[in-house]
Amino acid sequence: MRYLITGGCGFLGSNISAALLEQGHMVVAFDNLFRTGSTLNKTWLEKHNSFTFRHGDIRNYQDIRQVVQEIKPDCIFHLAGQVAMTTSIERPLYDFQTNALGTLNLLESIREIVPQCTLVYSSTNKVYGDLEHLQYQESSTRFTPLGFEAGFKENLGLDFQSPYGCSKGAADQYILDYYRIYDLKGVVLRHSSMYGHRQYSTYDQGWVGWFCEQALRQVKGDPAPFTIAGNGKQVRDLLHCDDAVNLYIQAHYHIDKICGQAFNIGGGIGNSLSILELINFLEIELKHSLSWQHIEARVSDQKFFVSNNTKIYDAIQWRPQINKEEGIRKILSWIKDHT
Repeated sequence: MRYLITGGCGFLGSNISAALLEQGHMVVAFDNLFRTGSTLNKTWLEKHNSFTFRHGDIRNYQDIRQVVQEIKPDCIFHLAGQVAMTTSIERPLYDFQTNALGTLNLLESIREIVPQCTLVYSSTNKVYGDLEHLQYQESSTRFTPLGFEAGFKENLGLDFQSPYGCSKGAADQYILDYYRIYDLKGVVLRHSSMYGHRQYSTYDQGWVGWFCEQALRQVKGDPAPFTIAGNGKQVRDLLHCDDAVNLYIQAHYHIDKICGQAFNIGGGIGNSLSILELINFLEIELKHSLSWQHIEARVSDQKFFVSNNTKIYDAIQWRPQINKEEGIRKILSWIKDHT
């Protein structure tokens, strides 16, 4: 198989690339190396002889069209994007050009050159808005939405908010519409929180890894407190990158069952954590009392988002295999080895 991965040197892209290379497939990573850690991931992937890197920017139609024309891939995993809510508010034009225009550039390239190609897109839970219209129960450590204790299904209702939500939502809908209008075999995966190895987390993106890094920094003797936006009771379900890699590969193999559809994807309610609950776990795991400060809540931050994975399980029998405790221990170990 010939795979093209946009954002192929990013967190998820590098993990998918490595898995496919180990299976003997041809992999081309298309990336502008803008993200923190992407150059390190590129170097890591280059140990595979069958790995190919193409420098380019998804915002430039000729860049992406040229690589699609050259490779003529059987499958494209579209992971390139602007992924931080805060950055989208600071730079909305850049956010739109990367997420919305970039996706349209890719779709047109596929339509013109490889219309039978499979397309799997990494979307976001932010297409559902801030969910402030729901009623929540507040405990000492978390928010829980009344009536949705098992998580959210895909009928939740779209409500694009923030530049990030709008740009990703537009891309999300374009992919579904290109299936309806042009019969392109695209599927949309709306992710909650992913974490794991090769994720070089920042304050704006990759919250699980970032808090793990802050905890390990304090364990090493740096007493400076880290910050928590809001009260820390915001809840997400955690999906380990190994489970995500398996899902993307299975999505390609089963595209005829799922194309033209969108799926909520996450660790599920059993793998959900609030920020406060993660910090409590880290204190127990590391046997160290952590220091932090609360700051103002982020704009349009959801109090709770947990994916109900029923639809994707019914379609292709995929479900997460790595629980949150095992996954957090894995990322702690990786951070220790790479920082």
